[in-house]
Parts: sequence; structure tokens; C-alpha cells
Amino acid sequence: MKISAGTEEMLIKLFGSTSRARILALLHAYNGKTFYQREIMYKTGLSLQATQRELNNLVDLGIIKKEETQNRIYYRINENSLFCKPLSEICGLAHD
Repeated sequence: MKISAGTEEMLIKLFGSTSRARILALLHAYNGKTFYQREIMYKTGLSLQATQRELNNLVDLGIIKKEETQNRIYYRINENSLFCKPLSEICGLAHD
């Protein structure tokens, strides 16, 4: 997932967090796909602590879903969230 520096800066300003912007951009770029925590960490280039903190915040807000399967926890966009469509449109602009 590669977005331009200017677009990433815009998302960071909008969301107030580099970590949140990168995680949302990744999950919306692959809508419907599930990722485990370390996969998100590696794909976004974030630290483990930042990834954990933002994933917990996004789950608490209902923007993403957390699913436990065997020994792994997976995350994906919550398509039933009121925020799903607007965030998808915003993040979609980052990839055009």
C-alpha cells in the first residue's frame, strides 16, 4: 500500500494520528480482507504499541471488527458501521 506523501499528510491531519490514518488507509484499500495485528504493523510500518493502541481505539469506535480465530486475532473494516461509507470514500481518494 503506497500513497503519496501529500495525501498521507492530509489523512493524518484529518484523523489526528499517523497510526490511525495508515491503518484506516490499509484496511479500506483491502476492504473485506482480514489482517492480523503483526501483518498490519508490518504493512503500515508502525510500532507494535502504536498498532495495538489504534486498533483498540478503532474497535471501541465500531469502525473495525475484531475476530478471534484459534490463536490469532484478526481485524477488518466493520461494514455495518455508520462511518464505513464516508471513511471508504475518504480513503479511496487517497488511492486515486
